[in-house]
Amino acid sequence: MSRAFVNEDVLTEDVYRPISPNPNYVTAAGLRQIERALEAVHEAHGAAQASGDRIELAKTSSELRYWSARCASARVLPPDPTRHTVQFGSTVGIVPDGRKQIFQIVGDDEAEPSQGKISYVSPLARAIMNKEVGDTAMLGGSEIELLATSSG
Repeated sequence: MSRAFVNEDVLTEDVYRPISPNPNYVTAAGLRQIERALEAVHEAHGAAQASGDRIELAKTSSELRYWSARCASARVLPPDPTRHTVQFGSTVGIVPDGRKQIFQIVGDDEAEPSQGKISYVSPLARAIMNKEVGDTAMLGGSEIELLATSSG
């Protein structure tokens, strides 16, 4: 085959997914999510090996490394039900700029802001961590009022 028809850029580009330098804290649901992702990528990797698709094999190898590392380093951090402050795993209601928002503070891999899940290292989570209902916090020049918090 002519070299003109080989897409080496796809095979040599950096397909490695960066791993967060933060501790890999997860909720119990987050650990199950990581385990499902690892299982799915194992299946996809096997299919790529069977088909001989080098591009898909490179992608799934990268994903396999990522999810294996995340599964191995995952540390379930259950919320303390006796604490009444915002903590990892808490579901929180806030009022920034007059509009109510509810979200859960979770690990990096399970964060999905459109689903109401934010990473514990996000600026918002950092601003309200260890606060109690009625407390306020500053974020980007705006005041946030904490309306409610529940663990787990």
